[in-house]
Amino acid sequence: MFSSLTVILIISLYMAVLFGIAQLVERRIAVRGEGFKSPWVYSISLAVYHTSWTFYGSVGFAASSGLLFLGVYLGAMLGIVFWWITLRRMVFAKETFRITSIADFISTRYNRSESIAALVTLIALVGVLPYIALQLKAVVSSFQLITDHESSTMGWGLSGLLITLFMIAFTIMFGMRRLDPTERHQGMMTALAVECVVKIVAFISIGLFVSFTLFDGFDDITKRLFEQGFERVISISSTENSGAMWLTLVILSFAAIQNLPRMFHVAVVENANHQHIKTAIWVLPLYMILINLFVVPIAAGGLLMGLPEESADFYVLLLPQMAGNDGLTLLAFIGGFSAATGMIIITTMTLSTMASNHLILPMLERMPACKFLKPFLLQIRWLLAALILLGSYGFAIEFSDSYILVAIGLISFVAVLQFSPALLGGIFWSRGNSMGALSGLLAGFLIWTFTLMIPALVNQGWISDSIMKEGLFGIALLHPEALFGLEGLGSIPHSVFWSLIANIGFYITGSLLYSPQKSERHHATEFLCSMNPAPTKRARPTGLDRYISLDDKLNEAQSLLEGYLSADKTKQALDRITEDLQVTGKSHIAILELLEFHRMLEHALAGSIGSASAHKAMETNIRYNNRESTDLKALYSHLVIELNQQHLPGQENLIENETGSQSYGLINNLQKKIKKYEQTIKMQDKQIEDLEAKLESRYQEIFHYRLETQKIQQENETLKLKFESTLKIEKNQAPETKLDSDTDQELEAKPNPGTK
Repeated sequence: MFSSLTVILIISLYMAVLFGIAQLVERRIAVRGEGFKSPWVYSISLAVYHTSWTFYGSVGFAASSGLLFLGVYLGAMLGIVFWWITLRRMVFAKETFRITSIADFISTRYNRSESIAALVTLIALVGVLPYIALQLKAVVSSFQLITDHESSTMGWGLSGLLITLFMIAFTIMFGMRRLDPTERHQGMMTALAVECVVKIVAFISIGLFVSFTLFDGFDDITKRLFEQGFERVISISSTENSGAMWLTLVILSFAAIQNLPRMFHVAVVENANHQHIKTAIWVLPLYMILINLFVVPIAAGGLLMGLPEESADFYVLLLPQMAGNDGLTLLAFIGGFSAATGMIIITTMTLSTMASNHLILPMLERMPACKFLKPFLLQIRWLLAALILLGSYGFAIEFSDSYILVAIGLISFVAVLQFSPALLGGIFWSRGNSMGALSGLLAGFLIWTFTLMIPALVNQGWISDSIMKEGLFGIALLHPEALFGLEGLGSIPHSVFWSLIANIGFYITGSLLYSPQKSERHHATEFLCSMNPAPTKRARPTGLDRYISLDDKLNEAQSLLEGYLSADKTKQALDRITEDLQVTGKSHIAILELLEFHRMLEHALAGSIGSASAHKAMETNIRYNNRESTDLKALYSHLVIELNQQHLPGQENLIENETGSQSYGLINNLQKKIKKYEQTIKMQDKQIEDLEAKLESRYQEIFHYRLETQKIQQENETLKLKFESTLKIEKNQAPETKLDSDTDQELEAKPNPGTK
């Protein structure tokens, strides 16, 4: 046993060391101007996926359900296999739109919808709050196990509150010292990687101690399991409906590895180079294998040593403690503490960012009397972080005796599963739109609430148990754990089945029935194109006539940024934008440079308040005069027409890489279409030339015909005059009778000139 003060001092010293490591890394970056280029820190920090659920809960799961716990990691490994397709696209989109969280990503895909961002944030808050409570429960319970809590005045409530306050301080120090959450926290990531190393070293050390000190290896443990009737620990199907549960765990973990707010932040927001994903694809699965090698031996060791199965979650601590090994017990506690704190810090930081950007900030925008709070956005996030952790602490107190660690974790996994249709559909299905995403998320969240949260509230006595006996409104088909008569699956598989059916069904149906506006279609096309590899070098933005006063636009941008950022941050952002545009020192800029200026301004603002809120702020505060508006319409009119004619059924048609070089998909597609039009024009020109040649030939024939006709007419006229002259002469020389006879004979003998 350790005294409470000793453990608190050790925890404080451990966190101080981590904070020192983070500070050293930050100073190194500040001095050298660049961070780590190695992918190892990024890859190892992704092991934040392994929380106290893994460190403690997996052992408890194995003790009761055998090898079923492996389903949580098989699905995650399957998700990692597709990271080069899914995660890489998310990283590219993050770079283009300055994505700050999974709520920002989903809302940005669907036309920067504030409603979708708010709904995703609410689902994350309600769904992940129990998961944070799980970590607090694990830390507090393990703290009590290794301290002499019976003789101490510090009970569960007081020790839990103290640890929660510690977590609030650690979260603010490590991850919330700056406003811009898209700035890479390389110091925090390094400290997180150290924590991941500590927890795997601690777990493997306990596993080796149990396997080869308390017992004589794996064979000895297996033999004793069969002798004492604990063979279920190594059984694949030790529970009823294990097949359904295996499939459920695979689905949940497949979604969780990319949907959990902390995983999205570490994997996407903190990614500095998409090539690092290649390393993570094999490092993280290897980490999973190593940390799970000794789950079964530890679970078996606890049962064989006579420890109660109800305490199986903490066999990792109890076994070395029972053996009198204080050093190993303390190492196990530090490992479990590392597993919990890593998750708490990243998740709380992410949730507070989502809540401030998509819940608090939109409310401040709609309440003029509260706009003075916008410059204090960082302090608001600190307050939100404290409220989130205190709320989790309250949840842990209320539900601490109702669920084991595994159950709480799976309830949260089902909640974040609801992000998958909108997230994956938005990446791969171009027809997915805001109506489908909103309706799917809402339907899935309501089913999750009805099938999992309602039974939990009934168990706590907060809601009458009549709904569990008779169903909603007395309708048996609306039973929370047997919806529409589906029974016998278990609460988690039952909720996963119905929530996914509702979510996917509403997403597809809503997307097919709803016809989005042009702006949403154009934005969707831009977002889909952004998820392709972009050129590493960009041409300098150019324009036409420089008639726009740069100072006026800088003052307008400064007024906008100072509503959210400090004066120093505002100046840095504007200096960086003008430098990137190469307009520093110029008095006037062109309309295209202004357009790029506003795009980069929104990009900078999105890093602090999220893409949806930044877009809303730009629409509200940025204005164009009549000439600027006219020029923009003229520049865009042709492009809009071309974009409306684009049919992009999938990402595979947006970009082709025949030469091995990477090109921007939409421009490449337009260039191909232009080439096709040029070939068509050449063919039409050839046809026109042939027609002109034929027409010229006909003109020549008509001309010759007219010449022949005129020549014949002239000859006829000449013969007529000659005949009349001859007739007149003969009439004057001969008698009338004779003349008539001779004339008749001459006419009969002379051919008719008209027959020529």
